[in-house]
Amino acid sequence: MFRENPLVKLLGIKYPIIQGGMAGISESQLVSAVSNAGGLGTIGSGLMPASWLEKEIKRTKELTKNPFAVNLFIQNPKIEELVRLIIKEQVPIVFTGGGNPLPLFSYFQAAGIKIIPVVPSPRLAKKMEDNGAEAVVVEGLESGGHIGENTTFCLISQTKKMLKKIPLIAAGGIYDGKTAKAAFLLGADGIQMGTRFLASKECQIHENYKKKILEATADDITVVCRFTGHPLRVIKNQFSEEMKKLEERGAFPEEIKAERIAGANPISGNIENIPLLAGLSAADISEIKSCQEIIDEIVKEIT
Repeated sequence: MFRENPLVKLLGIKYPIIQGGMAGISESQLVSAVSNAGGLGTIGSGLMPASWLEKEIKRTKELTKNPFAVNLFIQNPKIEELVRLIIKEQVPIVFTGGGNPLPLFSYFQAAGIKIIPVVPSPRLAKKMEDNGAEAVVVEGLESGGHIGENTTFCLISQTKKMLKKIPLIAAGGIYDGKTAKAAFLLGADGIQMGTRFLASKECQIHENYKKKILEATADDITVVCRFTGHPLRVIKNQFSEEMKKLEERGAFPEEIKAERIAGANPISGNIENIPLLAGLSAADISEIKSCQEIIDEIVKEIT
């Protein structure tokens, strides 16, 4: 079924299933497991230093011979170092988020590295295509972490009408065969999932974090930090309550340090004082499975 899929052909993968780059969470173990299962694993560099990224790239190369990617957070103050490292290590694919990636295009294009921006609107998706992106991800507000204002399924159909030549990847609220099938039906060439892979055996987050995902209902998943201009979808805990109180008293955005969010430690068992990033799909996830099982189940249901 996927042999003629444009995303599969572009990236050299078996299935058009992408693991979203989750800052400080998706490292070599999870990334290689997804790539070995036929999808595309993505290292989430976030605000991490180049030394961390170099270690994870080298480790991933040891654990898989299949393609993998790096997600670049454009607001990382050391972005230039990370770009140089990615080119040096010849990572085949780069996803971008958290800012304007256009200034980086020429460097990756010259190095033969495929660049795939993550965007929140059809207009921006078209702009990325016009500037030479190899594919584009449209991410809906159903996703975990920083969110936009449009829903995934509206984004898919609207963006598909505007793109002329590159594959379209859908993200946000996709976690199983049924939601994947809906995305493909609306015109997506591939899907990207983050929350579903949080609840995988290979994901390094603490078991307490995974337990929160399994127990979450729709009422437990909320959006905080709207007052900063960078709203964040999380599972409710002490951190989210603190953010709500700051918003209620009219706090300034500067009172929330970026490191408080991007630098949180998801491996720690103390899950009350960190943002428990998760999409709305967490309310439908009830079991921890291996990356192979997750991907195999989706493929079985959509073929």
